[in-house]
Amino acid sequence: MRAKQTIIIALLAAIVANSTAFGQLLSDVARQKGISIDDARRLMTQRDLTPAALQKLPSPALARAMRRLAFPDLPARREAFWKLQQLNEEKTIPANAFQKARLQLNTLRNTARSFTAGIPTGNLISSQSLLSHQGQTFRDLTHPGGSATKQWTALGPSNIGGRTRSILIDPQHPEVMWCGSVGGGVWRSTNSGTTFTPADDYMANLAVTCLVMDPSNHNLIYAGTGEGFYNIDAIRGAGIFVTRDALNWTQIPSTSGPDFYYVNRLALSVSGQVLLAATTNGIFRSSDATRSNWTNVLPGEFADVVFDSHNELRAIAGGLYGGAYCSTNGGSDWSLASGSETWTGRVELAIASADSSVVYASVANGYGQIWKSLDYGASYTKQSAQTSDGIAVSYLGIQGWYDNAIWAGHPSNPNFVVVGGIDLWQSVDGGQTLTQISAWNEPSSAHSDQHAIVSSPAFDGISNNTIFFGNDGGIYKADDVLSVGRDASHTMGWSKIADGYAVTQFFAGSGNSHDVIIGGAQDCGTLCYNPKNGSRWTLINGGDGGYCYADQNDQNYLYGEYIYLDLFRSSDGGSNIDYISGSYWNGANWGWLPPPYSIPDAQSTNALFIAPFVMDPNNSQRMLAGGLSLWLTENAKAEVTQTSGPRWRFVKSSIGQPISTIAVMPNNSNIGFVGHQDGEIFKSTNLLSNPCRWAPIGISGNIVLPKRYCMRIIFDPSNNSTIYVAFGGFSPGNLFKSTDGGDTWTNVSRGLPDAPVRAIAVHPKNSALLYIGTEVGLLTSDDGGLTWFSTSEGPTSCAVDDLFWMGTKLTAATHGRGMFQIDIP
Repeated sequence: MRAKQTIIIALLAAIVANSTAFGQLLSDVARQKGISIDDARRLMTQRDLTPAALQKLPSPALARAMRRLAFPDLPARREAFWKLQQLNEEKTIPANAFQKARLQLNTLRNTARSFTAGIPTGNLISSQSLLSHQGQTFRDLTHPGGSATKQWTALGPSNIGGRTRSILIDPQHPEVMWCGSVGGGVWRSTNSGTTFTPADDYMANLAVTCLVMDPSNHNLIYAGTGEGFYNIDAIRGAGIFVTRDALNWTQIPSTSGPDFYYVNRLALSVSGQVLLAATTNGIFRSSDATRSNWTNVLPGEFADVVFDSHNELRAIAGGLYGGAYCSTNGGSDWSLASGSETWTGRVELAIASADSSVVYASVANGYGQIWKSLDYGASYTKQSAQTSDGIAVSYLGIQGWYDNAIWAGHPSNPNFVVVGGIDLWQSVDGGQTLTQISAWNEPSSAHSDQHAIVSSPAFDGISNNTIFFGNDGGIYKADDVLSVGRDASHTMGWSKIADGYAVTQFFAGSGNSHDVIIGGAQDCGTLCYNPKNGSRWTLINGGDGGYCYADQNDQNYLYGEYIYLDLFRSSDGGSNIDYISGSYWNGANWGWLPPPYSIPDAQSTNALFIAPFVMDPNNSQRMLAGGLSLWLTENAKAEVTQTSGPRWRFVKSSIGQPISTIAVMPNNSNIGFVGHQDGEIFKSTNLLSNPCRWAPIGISGNIVLPKRYCMRIIFDPSNNSTIYVAFGGFSPGNLFKSTDGGDTWTNVSRGLPDAPVRAIAVHPKNSALLYIGTEVGLLTSDDGGLTWFSTSEGPTSCAVDDLFWMGTKLTAATHGRGMFQIDIP
């Protein structure tokens, strides 16, 4: 039995048996896998699989749980992968890169043209054009030539959601709810979350991390951007935004600089006069009405800041790397709280509504600690944070820097606390004893990875006990937090709010002639949309989803992947899956098939976090997959057993850099291209031979291709000698065209924003019509790339990660607002 299987079985045995020799087991695991003790411990604690929980799992759920042990949620690696695509040749992301790209996008929008290449363009961005109820078709326009032109249709998913770090409810009008999504901007509901609409275009591809409302003017709302909890060196934020009419948002100019790239939390004083911002550069304070002036009152890296809702002068703050601080003069001066000197992890704070002298801290020390203060946050004492039988609760796992939330809003009981990390836990004795109230592995419970906990404005602890939770799956609601999740499966009393809240972050997608769509989404798995099943999307596989393929001849065959080239296939439309890159479940544990039935790069994770695979357009049995090497199978539909499956062979050896994109020529399977993470591109003219030859391209001539992340390579479907190549990086020159099969190249990036080009599509019936998905939205050309325009509807400014055709229907997979589709006949 291979080492990986042995390790997982040993881990499971230790968990189930609550082994006293677990420390020694961790050492053995770390030695066998060549990892640290903490990383070995992560295999068990990442999803907090308790002995009781594992013993109750049926075989399919046990298989999923065991897979999570081997491949846990890895938000830091996910963000590192995202950052790779944004780096320029100097391996940096220039200051103000996103803002610059956005200004360039606005320049493109200043055009009188209503349509370009069949898509509405120009500078008209209305609230109607941002509507995202699934199935919503945008405004009915007529092409300038007089012929009716169909508009974008939002495909959702409206029932899935996505990472949500902030929830705000109007206390005077509790039916009005605001949510901040990571990658989808600010969203608003006017009917208590029954339906949502996006509130703004500018923030469509920004991480909105926090929202606060002026206590006396509920039309005055501030939004902080930039997810500074772990992606500290990525360009994700653009300062603080404000709306003064609850409709139109603008950037506060004084926050456009690097001090405000990552605004993790905002806090307003009782009067609304003082605004505090917790950023990765310190606690900033502003007391003027226009927020033109800011003072860094506490340097450092901060996760949280909170004002006492009963006292204008009291405030508390929590660090990203330990430390709790308190202020008694409205945030002008700060003191380090005693008891917090040895904290090293992220600190989230909550002031008890029933007694503001009581303050709680959720600290990412170890696997999660709860500390309590009885003197307004001046000093803290550690609480037991144990189950009723005395077992310490690892509610944060080792990712408390990513998901960490705490709430103490009960109006009459200062000892009532809810904490969230991977799952949600409740305490009625101030954090000494914890009871689990949600379970990530139960579909009817709350999603994993908690970021925000907000109670209804009418919450009284008696007749109204409603609380809302923001997590990686969107927004969840507990009508009665006193009883929610108290059943054995932790599913009782949970409901999901998602209708119209289309903030899914897709990496890729594919569709077929039967209108079936498959999409790989960040942390929301691989999803399927089939009109025959109604408007709801269904989950095919959990975790992170990646590249996808929908068979063009047989609608039952769908292909997708988990991270690191872990490929799977469904032959029944998504109801069941088989892993086809070599891993298999034998009813008790996961293992790997021997060669040639497995891909070594997948087994050793020698591939990109989201690794490319493609189906040969000329043969639905032939698949190519890229790790460090390029792998090919001629029987992708072969039956998977415990001893066999699709046969894989490598067709291109490693150059030391992972493969980032693959293309096979329509009508000629012998011609193929691969692009690498470092920008190197290779071409083969005898791809099906064994061995086959590869030659580098774009390294000489009048134009040399960039040495940046190679995002996409595609062929013009009408003329296979014409090839387009897209690159990443906040840099100029990210799209190139060849009309001679890759021998020479032309830069067709003139006029484009200096931002990563993530996707390319050429109209299947007109080579002059070109569409690209970029970091700042979808752009289009009707002259083969000589001039460019920006769409004014549908995806607008949201990052577009993939474009694919379903006949003449162009589908855009966005990274923050789901999918959109438009028919361009």
